[in-house]
Formats: sequence, structure tokens, C-alpha cells
Amino acid sequence: MIVASLIGTSLEWYDFFLYGSAAALVFGKLFFPQFEALTGTLLAFATYAVGFVARPLGGVIFGHFGDRVGRRNVLVVTLLLMGAATFAIGLVPSYAAIGVAAPILLVTLRFLQGLGLGGEWGGAVIMSVEHGGADRRGLNASWPQVGVPAGNLLAAGVLWVLNAVLPESAFLSWGWRIAFLLSGALVAVGLWIRLTVSESPLFAEVEKSGDTAKIPLVEVLRRHPRGLLVAMAARIGTDVAFYTFTLYVLTYITGTLGLPRSAGLAAVLIGSAFQLALIPAFGALSDRVGRRPVYAAGAAAAAGWAFAFFPLLDTGNRAVIVLAVVVALATHAAMYGPQAAFIVELFSTRLRYSGASMGYQIAGILGGALAPIVSIKLVQVTGSAFAVSAYVLAALLVTLIALWFAPETSRAGLRDEQPGTVTASG
Repeated sequence: MIVASLIGTSLEWYDFFLYGSAAALVFGKLFFPQFEALTGTLLAFATYAVGFVARPLGGVIFGHFGDRVGRRNVLVVTLLLMGAATFAIGLVPSYAAIGVAAPILLVTLRFLQGLGLGGEWGGAVIMSVEHGGADRRGLNASWPQVGVPAGNLLAAGVLWVLNAVLPESAFLSWGWRIAFLLSGALVAVGLWIRLTVSESPLFAEVEKSGDTAKIPLVEVLRRHPRGLLVAMAARIGTDVAFYTFTLYVLTYITGTLGLPRSAGLAAVLIGSAFQLALIPAFGALSDRVGRRPVYAAGAAAAAGWAFAFFPLLDTGNRAVIVLAVVVALATHAAMYGPQAAFIVELFSTRLRYSGASMGYQIAGILGGALAPIVSIKLVQVTGSAFAVSAYVLAALLVTLIALWFAPETSRAGLRDEQPGTVTASG
């Protein structure tokens, strides 16, 4: 089950991150050429943000069916939707070929990507938790989280290879499309693996008892308001830090510092490789000492490192740039490792898919969707990346406040009513 979740989420995040990397590197030139370079990049990131807007909707739709008819079949649908949308992006003609229809198609397909990913995360994490032992939930839930750096590593790696072997004109013309078209083959592998997985035993118990939620979204809002707010607030800082450290960094290195694309892509590749080991390590640590201490330590470390991050990039030294990104992603791993189990454990079994998906995905709009756009504008207005560091700090303070008020969930039984649940008697 863990292998199936890891491979499935890796492919989903490959699709999602590929778009973000391409938005930073090529989409401004191809789909918004009538604007100057900075505005074109901003517009490309605006289309990128559409995916985050769609994710909560995907969480609601697929969360509803995941809590009503089961986790397994929903995960098959999300994988197919995400893969088909990504493959189609590789076929979209440029603005020069079909005019304004090109960015419209791009936005539509990005929206479909977001729908798929909105339903993917909750199902993959919940299946890993509900199939595993109570004393290893942090570790088990962290494996789908590894899909994030794995997908990022795969996306950045494919683009890096294409950028390295192709001349600039070929890369901009058709080379970047290869990375999107590869999604078709990758999804076929993921689909074959996912179809071999059995349904969650905890959901099977709920289904057998006839206690499945009729309208999960409404019940989540009524029974788990505290859990939903905690999940969203705890996510915001994590998201802002991550997308600043992995996505905006590409724009900063190429646009502000004038360094080649390869410098940023290589740093993100190496940092993501370290995360492959660090995320499960921090997830396992949270099984021993609790979710909140590990999560909070990562948030505090990321807030401090944000102020060292850009001065290190400004050196222009490639080794120093790699160091800056590696440490930044290590602090993110300390948050992201325990995060999945922490969010899932806030909700009862019959509402877990909807609650976890909503809490995770709604925060993405305020976090990951806006982070690259806000960062670009802050540097444009202030002329300094210090403002971006302050922005990351403010977002992480929201996360730390949420953790302060959150219950410790690592010892809660999944079959029990979760901490903070509003019962029928109020």
C-alpha cells in the first residue's frame, strides 16, 4: 500500500511541479509574448495559481466520493485526470500559433490538474495511515509526502536534461513539451500499481455498519470546525516556505541574478534528493516525540533560514546556492514529515477524506498559489529580497500559532472520535 501511494503521489506531483517549473522558465515567453519579460512571468504564474484554486474543489468533490464509496476507486480517477491534463498541456500550441486561445487552453488544463491533485493527496495519505499500524502512522503517512520531492526531483531533472542537451531555440520551441508528454507513460505505470491495492479496512468497517456520511462536506463543517481551521493554518506557512524555496528561487536566480537556468534547477534537484530521506525520518521521529514538537521545530528553523537564504543566493556561487536550497528544504522536511499524519488524525474515519482534503487544499490558495506571485511583486516594489524573507516569516508565524492551539494527535485512536470533535450534544 505504501509503495502504491508513494508512486502514485510522485507521478501526480511530477505533473503539478512540471507546470510550475515551466511557468518559471518558458511559459511567459511562449504564451504571453506580447508582455515584457517580468509581466509575462507573472501572468504565467497566475495560470499556475489556477491549479491551487481548483485543488479545494477537487478535495470537496473527490473527498465526498472517498467518504461515500471508498478511497481506492477515487484514487484511480484522480490519477487518470491528472495525467491526461498534463499530457494535453504538452500539445497546446503557442500564442504565436493560435493567439489568445493558447493561454485559455493552458488555464483550462491547469484547472483540471488542480482538480485531480485536490483529490489525490487526501486519499493517498489516508490509505497509508488506515492500512498501517498505530505506532507507525507518522512514518507511514510520510511516504506519500515523499512523493512531493520525488515528483519535484523528476520534473526538475527532466527539464534540466532537456535544457542541457538542447539549444535554447529547440528547448523553447518543442523540448519542454517532451517532459509533459512523458506523463502518459508514467501514469500507465502508476495506474497498474494502484489497481492492485485493496480498500481501506477502516472505511470497510464504516461501510459495513451503514454509517457513511450523506453529505461529508456539511458534516465536516459541523463536527470538525477546529480541526479544519488548525489544518489550514498549519499548512499556510509550510506552503509559502516550500514554494519560495523551490519555485520562486528559479525566477530569482534567472531573472534577478542573471544566472543560467541550470544553476537553479541543479540546486532544487539536490535539495529534493535530500528530502527523499529526511521526510520519512521526521515522520518517524513524530511517532516517538509527537507531531507538534517536530512540526514546530521545522517551522522555526525555516523562519530563521529565510533571512539567510537570499543573501546566500546573492553570492552567485553555485555551491553556496546549493547549500542554501538544501538547508531550506531540510527545514521544510521537518514540517512536512509529520504534517500528513497530523492532519489526517484531526478527523474521524467517516469524514476523514473530506476533512483532510479540505484542510490541506484550501490552505494551498493562501500559501503555494500566491507565494511566487507575492515574492515577485515584493522584489519588484522594494528592490530587495529581504521583503520576501519577511513574508515567509509572517506565514510561518501563522503555522506556529496554529500548532500552539492544536491538540497532539499522535496517540489518538483512529476509530475514536478525534480531539476537538463537536458531538451531537455540542
